Amino acid sequence: MQIVETTNEGLKRAYSVKIAAKDIAARIDGEVTKIAPQMKMPGFRDGKVPANLVKKMHGPALHQEALNTSVREAIDKVIADNKLRPAMQPQIALGEGYEEGNDAEVTVSIEVLPTIPAPSIDGIQLEKLVVPVADSEVDEQVARLAENAKSFVDAKKGKKAETGDQLIIDFVGKLNGVEFDGGKAEDAALEIGSGRFIPGFEEQLVGAKQGDETTITVTFPADYQAENLAGKDATFDITVKSVKVAGETKIDDDFAKGLGLTDLAQLTGLLRGQLEQETAGLTRTQMKRALLDHLAAGHDFDVPPSMVEAEFEQIWTQLQQEAQNEEDVAAALKEIDDEKEDYRAIAVRRVRLGLLLSEIGQANGVEVSGQEMNMLVQQAAQQYRPEDRQRFVEYLQQDALAAAQLRAPLYEDKVVDFLFDKAEVTTREVTREELQAAIEAEDAAPAPAKPAKKAPAKKAAEKADAKAEDKPAKEDKPKAEKKAPAKKPAAKK
Repeated sequence: MQIVETTNEGLKRAYSVKIAAKDIAARIDGEVTKIAPQMKMPGFRDGKVPANLVKKMHGPALHQEALNTSVREAIDKVIADNKLRPAMQPQIALGEGYEEGNDAEVTVSIEVLPTIPAPSIDGIQLEKLVVPVADSEVDEQVARLAENAKSFVDAKKGKKAETGDQLIIDFVGKLNGVEFDGGKAEDAALEIGSGRFIPGFEEQLVGAKQGDETTITVTFPADYQAENLAGKDATFDITVKSVKVAGETKIDDDFAKGLGLTDLAQLTGLLRGQLEQETAGLTRTQMKRALLDHLAAGHDFDVPPSMVEAEFEQIWTQLQQEAQNEEDVAAALKEIDDEKEDYRAIAVRRVRLGLLLSEIGQANGVEVSGQEMNMLVQQAAQQYRPEDRQRFVEYLQQDALAAAQLRAPLYEDKVVDFLFDKAEVTTREVTREELQAAIEAEDAAPAPAKPAKKAPAKKAAEKADAKAEDKPAKEDKPKAEKKAPAKKPAAKK
């Protein structure tokens, strides 16, 4: 095997590899020797099929396998002999006109990871913005639970329905006088003012009494899920079977017990914990942004173009998908296209920070344990259909790149936590609004890393900027399990 370096520019390397025909032939002969004793052929005893017949029957497949194995060994040798750290999978090109029996000339192109100076992690100063959870917020959450858990009792006979009351009704929906599928129900509970039914439906029942029979006319929204009803006028023949009013929900220990808890103190404690966890997540986001900005400001090195392109494609796909949800899709797409280079700068920043965090983690012994990785794999497998889950696990075991993609976010979090522990952290109490403003501030990242204007795609730039760890390109996976949406009556949203 002859290996000659042909390119050494920046992070790009290229090599010309010549694999001798005799080496490929020897590999084929070795494989024939291995499989011949297992061959069966009419006219020959088991295991006594001549080698030349084995080659004749399986020659193309054996040759292809021998060539592939030789190329893989050549790539491994190139990487080992030159002490390379590939950024992505090497690109392989077999010379044109290659035929069996000739030497194989292969071009190997590799982008390597940069040499990163030992990052300094001493003296990092961070401000931690914390939001105390007020008693009033907990009380508001309890009141909301009580509102959702309210019960209705029969109203006095003859009472006219008001907003907040509940009607028990039968209804039949018609288009041009003809009943349509899904437009009929009996003993349907309708709370006036809840907004559960299409616009105009509930409002027309204000003032209804038990025993009333009426017909109302409504217009289905233009974007209604049933295409045969979208934007069309329909009538509903309605019979009011009863009128109910909301009963008083007393917030006490019995209320908490009705939710499966021991007492009201446990309920308020759980709700306070949920609120604290939510604000703690925002605090972490703010601190992580500040940390990444600090690291980005202190390090500038070349990054592999292929990694940047993969990261940019991920950001760009997300932006385009979110632009499709805007009212003016064409304008949204044009706006993000005008800022395309700004988003490419975000990709560069994300890759650089990902490499930097990886370097810091490796230098300081940060690891994702086997147990943690197994938990990640099992969690990820749950998104697939039961019959595909084992195949997904095997796929990760065989594809190191896909496994690294799954591992990356957890590894990043562990490195970030390590740096938090090393940093000098000062704490300041703020309001939730102030914390959110700090996260979304225009100067939360250095100039080239964020566009001057926000694209309409829901601040995808900020999402991208806050997620530093580079992720490999997506790989083919088993088809995810999808659940059909629950079918709703046609009269409801």
